[in-house]
Amino acid sequence: QVQLVESGGGLVLTGGSLRLSCAASGRTFSGYNMGWARQAPGEEKIFVASIGWNDNSTRYADSVKGRFTMSRANAKDTVYLQMNSLKPEDTATYYCYARTALSGPYWGQGTQVTVSS
Repeated sequence: QVQLVESGGGLVLTGGSLRLSCAASGRTFSGYNMGWARQAPGEEKIFVASIGWNDNSTRYADSVKGRFTMSRANAKDTVYLQMNSLKPEDTATYYCYARTALSGPYWGQGTQVTVSS
């Protein structure tokens, strides 16, 4: 089972940027499709972005397209979420996840992102 630890959250003004990181440990990172989801207070956890293992293909929620970019560094067992042009509605706890066709998703503990207007 893979363990995930997120970092990089914080408080930022509207229009600002943050880069989230998610480091994997416990077993090899390879073979896992990775993603990010977020959960605002009182709301359900929703998909934000994902990246494929075999072709690095990315998918994004419509609400973040053109502003967020997900990437992975397999040699470092780490994925990133570059968030630009942040808006107050991006405020949430961001969770990293890992999954394969047969296992997961496995979740990290989350990192808080707060965008102040």
